[in-house]
Amino acid sequence: MERGHRLKEIAGVIGGTLHLVGKDERITHLSIDTRKPFPVEGTLFIALSGKHHDGNHYVKNALEQGVRNVLLNDASIAKDLAANTLLVDDTLSAMQRLCAWHRAQFNCPVIGITGSNGKTIVKEWLYQLLRGTEHIVRSPGSWNSQVGVPLSVWEMGAEHTLGIFEAGISEPREMERLAPIIAPTIGVFTNIGPAHGEHFASDRQKAEEKAKLFVNANVSVYCRDHAVVHEALRTSTATLRDWSRTSDAFMRVVREETEGIRSHVRVRIAGEEHPFLIPFNDAASVENALHCITLLLHLGHVPAWINERLAQLTPVEMRLRTMAGAHDTTLIDDSYSSDLASFGLALDHLVRISGGRERVVVTSDIVESGEKPAQLYRKMADLLHHAGCGRVFAIGPSITAHKHLFGDDAHFFAITEDLLSQVTTEELNGTVVLVKGARSFGLERVVERWQESTHGTVLGIDLDALRHNLNHYRSALTPNPVLDFARTDKAKERGAVRVMAMVKAFGYGSGAVELARLFEHEHVHYLGVAYADEGADLRQNGVRTPVLVMNPEPVPLDLLHRFQLETEVYDQRSLRASIDFAKHVPGAPPVHIKLDTGMHRLGFIPEEIPTLLDALRDCGSLRVASIFSHLAASEDPQHDAFTRMQIVTFTSIADRINEVLGYAPLRHIANSAAATRFPEARMDMVRLGIGLHGIGADAQETAKLLPVASLRTVIAQVKTIPAGDSIGYGRSFIAARDMRIAILPIGYADGLLRRLGNGVGKVWIQGKPAPFVGSICMDLCMVDVTEIDCAAGGDALIFGGAHPVQDYACDLGTIPYEALTSISQRVKRVYTHG
Repeated sequence: MERGHRLKEIAGVIGGTLHLVGKDERITHLSIDTRKPFPVEGTLFIALSGKHHDGNHYVKNALEQGVRNVLLNDASIAKDLAANTLLVDDTLSAMQRLCAWHRAQFNCPVIGITGSNGKTIVKEWLYQLLRGTEHIVRSPGSWNSQVGVPLSVWEMGAEHTLGIFEAGISEPREMERLAPIIAPTIGVFTNIGPAHGEHFASDRQKAEEKAKLFVNANVSVYCRDHAVVHEALRTSTATLRDWSRTSDAFMRVVREETEGIRSHVRVRIAGEEHPFLIPFNDAASVENALHCITLLLHLGHVPAWINERLAQLTPVEMRLRTMAGAHDTTLIDDSYSSDLASFGLALDHLVRISGGRERVVVTSDIVESGEKPAQLYRKMADLLHHAGCGRVFAIGPSITAHKHLFGDDAHFFAITEDLLSQVTTEELNGTVVLVKGARSFGLERVVERWQESTHGTVLGIDLDALRHNLNHYRSALTPNPVLDFARTDKAKERGAVRVMAMVKAFGYGSGAVELARLFEHEHVHYLGVAYADEGADLRQNGVRTPVLVMNPEPVPLDLLHRFQLETEVYDQRSLRASIDFAKHVPGAPPVHIKLDTGMHRLGFIPEEIPTLLDALRDCGSLRVASIFSHLAASEDPQHDAFTRMQIVTFTSIADRINEVLGYAPLRHIANSAAATRFPEARMDMVRLGIGLHGIGADAQETAKLLPVASLRTVIAQVKTIPAGDSIGYGRSFIAARDMRIAILPIGYADGLLRRLGNGVGKVWIQGKPAPFVGSICMDLCMVDVTEIDCAAGGDALIFGGAHPVQDYACDLGTIPYEALTSISQRVKRVYTHG
C-alpha cells in the first residue's frame, strides 16, 4: 500500500471543501506547529485552535516554509491563499475523523492503553519486550491527548504488525472521540488515581469514562485488585485477562520477594505456577511489569521466553535532559532510545532551545525498525535537513552504509569510542548538541565526557511542568470588562490578557536563559528581569521577546537602547532622563511608568502625580508602553481590603495618565496570586512569577499546579559512628547511640543553609526522612541513615515531587522564593522535557 492519502480522498472523508491551486498531492505528514521541523513534500498543515492560540494565525508562516496544503476553518483566510486548502468547521474534529478513517485501513492488532498512571511505561516496556518479534508503531513520548492520539495513529502503515497507543483524558466524553481513532483490539487499563479528578464526580465515573476506549476491544487486561477498574470492565463483552494478588484471576500472584533491586514473582495461570524475575523492586514498576506479563501470556508467549525478555527491560527515560556542556555548549541527552518518531520529537526540542546557535546531532543506527534501511535513513536525513542541523556525527554500520544521504557535514564512525577519540568539545564551542541513539551504542558516554565538570548535586527543572503552570494561568485570563469603562474602543478590542513571565534572579534559581527560551516559544508577551545585565544576557543568548527591566540601576540609557531593553520610570529624574534620551535617539525603546500605590518601594506616589502629568504633557517622542504597580499582599485574605484599595488607586491614576497621553498604554498590577484571586486586577497583563514554579495563592490552587524544581545529590559515603562520638564542626552533635550516617556532597556554598543542621532539616533517601546531624559544612553535610538501607552512590532528595520546595522552605523558616534563589549557580541545572 502506498503511503499517505490524496487530498481529494481526505476531503471526502472529513467533509471539507477542497480548493486546489496545484496538483492533488498525496499527504504523508501532518503538521500542527510551524516551529517544529517537517518535510515540505506531502505535508498538510492543520490550523488547530485552542484556549491559548489560533492556528489560522500561523498559516502564513507555514506557507513561507514551503507548505502547499492547508486544513483550516477560516474562509476569509482560505480564499486568498496560494495553496491547496481544505475548509472545515472544526479542524480538530476533522483531524480526528481523518486519523480514525486512516486507522480503519489496517487490520493488524492494536493495543490501547489507558489509566491514571503508568500508561507510557507499559507502552514502552511492551515495545521493548516485543520488538524484533513484531514491527511496532507506537505513540511517541506521552502523546495521549486529543491531539497526540490522532497524530500517533497517523503513523500507522502497511508494514506494521502491531500498534501500541496510549490515551489519556481529563474530562468526561473525551474518550468517546479517542476510541474510534485507536480502535484497539486489546485494551490495557493500568489503574485509577487522583490525576484530573476535578472534572469527575468520583473514581468510578473516571474509570467508566476511561473504559470507553475498550468498547469494541476483544480483550481487556487489568488488575482485578483495583475495584473501580474491575467494576468498569466486568460488564464488558471483551474477554477479561485480569491479574490479582488477592482473588482468582486469569493470572494469580501467589508469592513476591525482593532481592536487591529485583523482584521475584511467582504466579499461577491455568493451574500451573511459574516464576518471573522483574529487574525492578518498586511497587509501581512491579505493577507495570505484571500488566505486561499478563498481556504476553494472553498473546501465547511462554514463561521462559517472557523471562528472557524481562531480563532486558531497562528504565524508561521518557524525558529529554538538557544541561550545560563544556566550552559553552548545551547538551540534550536522549541517549536511551532510537526510532524515527522519537528522533523527530528530539529534533523539535533541539530547534526550540537552540535560538541562533548551531545545531549539532550525535546519533546512531536505528535498530529493529522493520523499515527498509534506505527508506529509513532517507527520512532521517530529511528530518535533520528540515531541523536546520549543522554537523551530524553518526555511529554504526547501517547508517554509515547510507552516508550518501546525509550531506557533506555528516561524519561517520564505526563505534562510539571512535567518536570520543576524534571529536572534542573545543571544536563544538557554543553549539547545541543533541545526543540521540540506540541504547546499545552507549551514547551516554558522550554526554558524560562532554558535559560541564560539576559535582553530583543537580537541580532538576521540569519544563513540561512550567508549561502546564503557564497554561493554568492562561486559562483564567479571559478579557476583563470590569475596569474598561474609561478605556478607548481600541483598548477594549485587545482581547485576552497578556502575560509577562518573570525570569529575574537567575529565573528564580532555575536558569533565566533556558526559562526565557521556553516562554518565548510559548509566545508570552513580555519577560521581566530585575537589572539591565540580566536583560543583556537574554539578548546575547538570542532571546527576542520584549524585556522589561524592573529595578533599574543607574546604567546608561544607551546600553538599554543597544540591547532593546525597556525600563521603568519611577521618579522625576528617571522620567526626565528618558524624555531627553528619546528626543535625541530615534527608535528609543518605550518606557513603563511605575506607580507606588501602597507597596512603598519604587514608584510615583499619589502626591507626585500632578508633576508626573505635567511632564507627560511635554514628553515629546517618548512612548509609554505600560503603567504598572505592585500589590503588597495579594495572596493574604486578611489584607484583601488593602489590595482592593491599591487596585482602585492604580486605576484612577492610570485613567488620568491616559487622558494626558491621548492613548492607553497597557496596565498591569497583578502578580501570580492576584491573577487568580482578583479578576479585576488582571487588566491588560499579569506578571507571573512564583506561580509558574508550582506555588499557588493557596493550597487549592497549588494542587492544580505542578512542581518545577527538584534538588538532588548523591551519597558520597556511609559510615558507622559509635555512641558518644561527635559529628561535624564544633562538635555540636553527639551520637546518643551507635548510628549510621551518610555524607552528602552538598553544603551551604550550594545553598543548603546552615540553619538546617542538627535535625532542623532533612533529606529523603529511599523515600524515608534522613535528618541532618551536625552542622552543615561549606561543601558537605551529614544525615542520619540508621534506619535506612542505603549505600554510596545512592540518591538523596532535598526537595521535589512529593516533598515540595514549600516544605523545605518551612524547615528553613523562610519562603519558597528565598529557598529557590539561594541555590548556588555551581549546582548543575538539568532541564527535562516531554
